[in-house]
Amino acid sequence: MTALLTAALQAADRGWPVFVLGRSKRPVANCEPCRQASSDGAARHDPATCGHLTCHGFYAASTDPARVAAIVAAVPRGQLAVRTGAVSGLLVVDVDPAHGGDHSLSDLLAERLVPRTLHVHTGSGGLHLYYRHPGHHIASRPMPNRPGIDIKADGGYVVLPPSIHHRTHRPYQWGTTATDVEMPPPGLLDACQPAQPAQPVQTPPAGLPPTWQARGISHPSKLLDAHLNAVRNAPEGKRRTTLYGAARGVARLVAAGAIDYAGAITALTDAGHLAEQSDRDIRAAITGGFRDEGIAAA
Repeated sequence: MTALLTAALQAADRGWPVFVLGRSKRPVANCEPCRQASSDGAARHDPATCGHLTCHGFYAASTDPARVAAIVAAVPRGQLAVRTGAVSGLLVVDVDPAHGGDHSLSDLLAERLVPRTLHVHTGSGGLHLYYRHPGHHIASRPMPNRPGIDIKADGGYVVLPPSIHHRTHRPYQWGTTATDVEMPPPGLLDACQPAQPAQPVQTPPAGLPPTWQARGISHPSKLLDAHLNAVRNAPEGKRRTTLYGAARGVARLVAAGAIDYAGAITALTDAGHLAEQSDRDIRAAITGGFRDEGIAAA
């Protein structure tokens, strides 16, 4: 039994769904039937029920020993990863020194927001701090105002030991000073939430909900309007799949903290009605799009 398979089975035994990335730390490419299904209409091909061993990134993750063994056998030189979030009961604080994570971690330690817990020394010289998932939705996103700190929770994943980092060729290794996964303190959970100013930084076009600047999104109002316009202008026969695609794009705005959840749902629903979609099809497209971006629709 290889070290990768042993580690994969041990993680699965803890109830952590695992899968395998390619050697470059990217999800393994989808198989040809999946590509064909996606080209025919993404909304009709559900990644969560695909069934193929390595398709759709963390949607392939499993705790079934036989399936885990088959996944490792399919990509024997890949990197082992665990799906984070409610599905595994894990919230991971990802510290990246290359982007200032060491300094941010020092601040979190000083504020007693990151108690000692099970952790991994990453192949890039960073840390993964493992905490128990609180049970309510925590989106995977950069931690606001903490450079070099990312939260890996719902809709995310992290690489597990004994994987080898694709650039440094150094292994991921478990830390030796703690063996249990601890509960995150309330302050850490508060710090995971997106920072929003009291007033929107942009004046949205008429009829759009307020948006806020977020990391990596310089003009969220324009991006939101583009997604909604795509739905309004979609030709007959493509409107439902266009709404699904728009829902995924808007879900990413929600995850980044650029728009609130309720405003996003309302805007997408209104666009669906303007595109003459039924309430049932609108709900299905929005729910599917949000789910596939790791956000549970209420």
